[in-house]
Amino acid sequence: MANNGVKEPLLSGSLDATQKAKRQLNKRRLLRSKSAPGTDLVPTETNGNESIPPMVSIFQNLHPSFKRVAIYLAIYLGVGALIFYLVGNQIKGLKTDGILDALYFTIVTMTTVGYGDLVPNTNLTKLLACAFVFSGMALIGLILSKAADYLVEKQEFLLVKAMHMHQKVGPTEILKEVETNKTKYKFLVVFFLLLILIISGTIFLVTVEKLDIIDAFYCVCSTFTTLGYGDKSFSTQAGRIFAVFWILTGTICLAQFFLYIAELKTESRQKALVKWVLTRKITNLDLEAADLDNDGTVGAAEFVIYKLKEMGKISQEDISLVMQEFEQLDVDDSGTLSRSDIKLAQSS
Repeated sequence: MANNGVKEPLLSGSLDATQKAKRQLNKRRLLRSKSAPGTDLVPTETNGNESIPPMVSIFQNLHPSFKRVAIYLAIYLGVGALIFYLVGNQIKGLKTDGILDALYFTIVTMTTVGYGDLVPNTNLTKLLACAFVFSGMALIGLILSKAADYLVEKQEFLLVKAMHMHQKVGPTEILKEVETNKTKYKFLVVFFLLLILIISGTIFLVTVEKLDIIDAFYCVCSTFTTLGYGDKSFSTQAGRIFAVFWILTGTICLAQFFLYIAELKTESRQKALVKWVLTRKITNLDLEAADLDNDGTVGAAEFVIYKLKEMGKISQEDISLVMQEFEQLDVDDSGTLSRSDIKLAQSS
């Protein structure tokens, strides 16, 4: 930026400038960008009132991604239930109620559980089943990438608050803890939800479908893993009403569970790499590699960029793209950006 008509370089161009910047580094305070969110968006604690921070609006209102997925799911289930209801006489197996059986068959097809208690019996229904299983799997993928992750995030704040209920922890500290260990708390939320679904499904199958405890648990496991052997399934009207919600929730929850396990492993390896990068000794070769402008010294900005590259946070390609944009904006080739550079770049 210009200061009294004199431009200061973005990366120090001389030894004196670099040394001066290093001396002042500890004295300077980080300045907030004018484009950054205002301080009124930062969660604040109220005396004696552990109210949820302003971000609670996210929890109260449905996210656009969730709304879109919910609409797709409703259309899929509605169309599937209608079509399979109309061709219900071409589906053989144990039936209870026309529209309920059609919806149940759509869910079983979508989640690839395939119990075999209801099966297509004509070429038309077989082709319809093929179409719905592929489109259903695509929709499951969309749910996993959007809606399921969003719903889990909604519960993170409540989980962390419950885990620290005996401590005086405010909303700000809770949000910081959630952000620091986001994957860990997502995993815990999904784990507890999966446990609840397994227990509730087992109890329901024992009490309503009249299965013994081993067969009920066996049916739950074969359903959630989409094995769908078919020897045990839902045969009553009440059972299929329960299954419509339980099968979809359980299969998606199990998929999210394994996804978060993989994320935890990846995150653990990333943290180990970051720790190694920050604790290892710096060598002359490191200084040469970090010296982006080849002036014989390494400024704070150069050092940060080099460390981020080592941590895998950014790549050389990322740096090259950013530098390319910088060179395009630096119209006068001064090595710095000013308002006149921006005006000239925009007008050209």
